[in-house]
Amino acid sequence: MKRFFLVILCLGVISCKGDKSNETENNKTSTDSIDVEALLPDGLATSEPVILDVEEANKLVELPLGCIATEYPNKLGQTLENKEAMGEPHELHPAFYGCFDWHSSVHAHWSLVSLLKQFPKLEKKETIRETLKNSLSSENIQGELEYFNRAESGSFERTYGWAWLLQLAEELRTWEDPLGQELANNLQPLTDYIVQEYIEFLPKLNYPIRVGEHTNTAFGLTLAYDYANATGNEEFLEAIKKRAQDFYLKDDNCPVSWEPGGYDFLSPCLSEIDIMRRVLPKNAFSLWMDDFMPQMKKKDFEMEVGEVSDRTDGKLVHLDGLNFSRAWVLYGLANQYPQQFGHLKTLANEHVAYSFPNVVGDSYEGGHWLGTFAIYALQEAQAKVKQ
Repeated sequence: MKRFFLVILCLGVISCKGDKSNETENNKTSTDSIDVEALLPDGLATSEPVILDVEEANKLVELPLGCIATEYPNKLGQTLENKEAMGEPHELHPAFYGCFDWHSSVHAHWSLVSLLKQFPKLEKKETIRETLKNSLSSENIQGELEYFNRAESGSFERTYGWAWLLQLAEELRTWEDPLGQELANNLQPLTDYIVQEYIEFLPKLNYPIRVGEHTNTAFGLTLAYDYANATGNEEFLEAIKKRAQDFYLKDDNCPVSWEPGGYDFLSPCLSEIDIMRRVLPKNAFSLWMDDFMPQMKKKDFEMEVGEVSDRTDGKLVHLDGLNFSRAWVLYGLANQYPQQFGHLKTLANEHVAYSFPNVVGDSYEGGHWLGTFAIYALQEAQAKVKQ
């Protein structure tokens, strides 16, 4: 019966132009084998948040600056239509050739923009500006667009890289700096292409992809939703809302005890929550959570951090990313609905606390991408609810 009322409530919201589904409402984990508190800077207690200040930002900015122009090692993820399709990374991807793979290069650019927006007086602010201007030139973006238009590139970076490209586009568009607007305009042809590809692809995807890695559908929809919402693209927004509800509205009893998988950097259960809290109004979301993961409403809800055994292994280090991505979902949930989920901030803090000390100075296997996840998580910790 609850499910029936939930569907009716959601249908009513879809037909209502005045929906404000993202309005703000007016744990602790077991770490027996981990001395989390000993890892924290300056003896910070695990119940306290790690704060992204200018000192930490100056450290974190070294990660994207250090990899954007690092061409090798490189994982192209390319389907070759013929031998002429081969080329060096900088030839195939004039803007996004560094940081080991395309999507990591994209979100490394996002990291630079995000940090510079938050901390305009960064020590290397001029280097960052010059790097962004050189990389995101209109000529380079045209080269990226040409790659996407290749016959065998239809599924390239679908949808993980697509989502991060839209996140970068949103960050540039909302940067109140002439350079931000210039670079957003340069990026716009590729942004428009990705949006159109998304709109065409979503109706064809009959079943969501529920994994803890790149192809997770819920994660891709979440970043795409934020872009569509920020830019007022109603067609795109409605397409995302419809597919999210098609895919996830009837889900219940998510098997979170099966998590994490050994290579996960996303939580299948929590990624689903992240998109549904955006597309459902307050009452509908609360009912949905009662079926999907009711245990999260309990003050003593526990979720152990993902433990990393070898940070030089590119797959095993994914679990540091999982800790950050779990944290940003928990922070977002607690910020939007503090009365029901405010207790989850402690759990989010503990996840960040375990992995944050390992980000700077990590091997290239983790360093080329984990900084982005840390920045995004800490940004969500202090973010206002996106309307």
